[in-house]
Amino acid sequence: MNLTPISVKFDIGDGRIVTIETGKLARQADGAVTVRLGDCILLATVVANKEPKPGQSFFPLTVDYQEKFASAGRIPGSFFKREGRLSDYEVLISRLIDRALRPLFPDDYFCEVQVLVTLISSDPEVMPDALACLAASAALAVSDVPIQEIISEVRVARIDGKYVINPNRSALANADMDFIIGATEKNIMMVEGESKECQEEDLISAIEAAHAAIRVQVKAQQELAQLKGVTGKREYTKPHQNEELKAKVIAFAKDKIYQVAKSASAKHDRSDAFKKIAEELVEHLGELPEEDAPLVGQYFHDLEKEVIRNMILDEKIRLDGRSLEQVRPLAMETDILPSPHGSALFTRGETQSLTTVTLGTPEDELLIESAANSNYVKFILHYNFPPFSTGEVKPMRGPGRREVGHGNLAMRSLKQMMPGNEYPYTVRVVSDILESNGSSSMATVCAGSLALMDAGVPLPKHVSGVAMGLISRAADGAWAVLTDILGDEDHLGDMDFKVTGTRDGICGIQMDIKVDGLSMDVMRSALEQAKKGRLHIIDAMYAAVPAARPEPKPHAPRMEKIIIDREFIGAVIGPGGKIIQEIQRETGTTINIEEVGETGEVSIFSAQKEGLEKALKWIKGIVAVPEVGETYESVVKSIMPYGAFVEFMPGKQGLLHISEVSWKRLETMEGVLSEGEVVKVKLTGTDPKTGKFKLSRKALMPKPEGYVERPEREERGDRGDRGDRGDRGFRDRGPRDDRRGGGGDRRDDRRGPREDRGPREDRGPRNGGGFDRNNEPEKPQEPYFDEQ
Repeated sequence: MNLTPISVKFDIGDGRIVTIETGKLARQADGAVTVRLGDCILLATVVANKEPKPGQSFFPLTVDYQEKFASAGRIPGSFFKREGRLSDYEVLISRLIDRALRPLFPDDYFCEVQVLVTLISSDPEVMPDALACLAASAALAVSDVPIQEIISEVRVARIDGKYVINPNRSALANADMDFIIGATEKNIMMVEGESKECQEEDLISAIEAAHAAIRVQVKAQQELAQLKGVTGKREYTKPHQNEELKAKVIAFAKDKIYQVAKSASAKHDRSDAFKKIAEELVEHLGELPEEDAPLVGQYFHDLEKEVIRNMILDEKIRLDGRSLEQVRPLAMETDILPSPHGSALFTRGETQSLTTVTLGTPEDELLIESAANSNYVKFILHYNFPPFSTGEVKPMRGPGRREVGHGNLAMRSLKQMMPGNEYPYTVRVVSDILESNGSSSMATVCAGSLALMDAGVPLPKHVSGVAMGLISRAADGAWAVLTDILGDEDHLGDMDFKVTGTRDGICGIQMDIKVDGLSMDVMRSALEQAKKGRLHIIDAMYAAVPAARPEPKPHAPRMEKIIIDREFIGAVIGPGGKIIQEIQRETGTTINIEEVGETGEVSIFSAQKEGLEKALKWIKGIVAVPEVGETYESVVKSIMPYGAFVEFMPGKQGLLHISEVSWKRLETMEGVLSEGEVVKVKLTGTDPKTGKFKLSRKALMPKPEGYVERPEREERGDRGDRGDRGDRGFRDRGPRDDRRGGGGDRRDDRRGPREDRGPREDRGPRNGGGFDRNNEPEKPQEPYFDEQ
């Protein structure tokens, strides 16, 4: 058995080598390759049926990208411990591949094709999405499945002012532009990505840099196909055609279609009119052979497309009567729903989005899990497209790939203006499309920006979006760019081009091109026209909502985040969580603490503003460092004969000495202060040896009139020469007994013999004043409090 693979290699920059192999794995597929960069390995397979299904009238292409958790040495976290349905991340990569591959197949090819791309080995530094389309295209290149051209995709990012092809994951974090671009050797096919307000010319430069890298990858695939011995593509059964029938359809319906297209009618009226012409056409043609009957609808649809395209190119008239650069009428409202934390209704012509914003806690963050890593995100956007938005009846089966893709584009666009990690809320935006006739994803961007500002999320600028279209004619080279396209114009056009951004630059882009030969001049024109449309919409948005609310609505949860030094995390939590539990219990808040590097992020959540402020003050007190000379409100904790112990900051106590309570001399603390009383004190210093805090209350009181300061003790100074005091060494002082006056027992002389004094307990008090040493209370000791 020969399992020796055929391979080619190429350099994508910085000495990084990509290897494409075929002939070793999945040999029963029509085409199978592995693509390797570093430790990242993708397996791509393609299988195509030899014949189309009976009556098939469209091209059934299925593209699935999946990551095996074993590729990163991980076990899935699901209950079943196996990979299940594709995640949103995998769906998005599947869409990137699908949109680039679909135009490669002939228009009359209706055989079912399945392309599967699987991550079988993961590298934490390599982004597999940039290699997935290369793998899929290479699998098609080494197969006999009929494709017209070879393509590839690359990621291009601008990092420190330089365009980098397929940067490592860690480097990508510093990029201000991030686009994935698909192209053939000659033409751009697909663009999708985000940027931090880049300029139109920057996007052109990024596309050109990406296209140069793609040409290298296309050449490598061609070389691999030659090494494998691929000499041609399979023959396939082409659908039945009848040119005579086609001529009859054109003769009967062309003028009728033109009249409806030129009438500038509403969407449903226009649809009903076209449907009536089609019914009249069928009646006019009469009974047809079985093989010809399905062709009537196809020819009618093709004619409708041709008539409308020529009308736009030759007469500059659009289906709804607008000029090429005109945006449909706009209507915007905010705060239209009482309970959500933010809401907006955005209407542009026959497209309408009702968008809501919900503010949540860190516990609401979304876990996004892939084979390489797992990350929590705090900005979530969901896009819903119910069937009634287009006047249709369809089953509700959850979000499909279209909804996932449209929501992702809106999310990436709005994310550029979202506050950073210092913003404590988890934010969820939900766009429900209530009407749709073109560019509902761009309506989601506009409505989302309005709703976020209505919720008090501090967006510095509005983000708007507009969908552009392109109509071109190869016969004479004529072309026209359309602003704010309708659904019909999207369907019959040659390009779907969505651009989002602020007044200062582009935030997101998604482009699909259906024709060959799109020049950079056309691209520049489309970008410039898109900018005008975007600014027109954004001006209306600022007129509706000029800035974000200064704070969330009264019924919205309150959230604050503070950054503390890592050393204070334990002080806030307390032993066994005692302190943080007490704060939550006393203030009615939820507190989350996360260690980030050398700091701690403390997020405080509360339904009531008062509780939030109380908890915030409490925590700030714990982490604050006392400053000498500052005044503090303190609480008396205990009273002692020599003063009172007070808590002047959370967790920090000191002794307010009796001499510092008042300018008046106090003999006792009785009746002066009481436990729980709040008193203002001044921190006058700390003991350098013990670290005790020195507090004073009288320092904050005015001195009594006529008060005289106690004079300080004079320095004893130099005691001078005290003279010769003689030899103070050993002197003969005589026997000790003699010095006591006769050698008797001095003690016995004063008290008498011990045995004559009786038991100690019968002798009474030693001081004669009622003080019993045996019952003497222990003298209070001043406890030691360190600064922590």
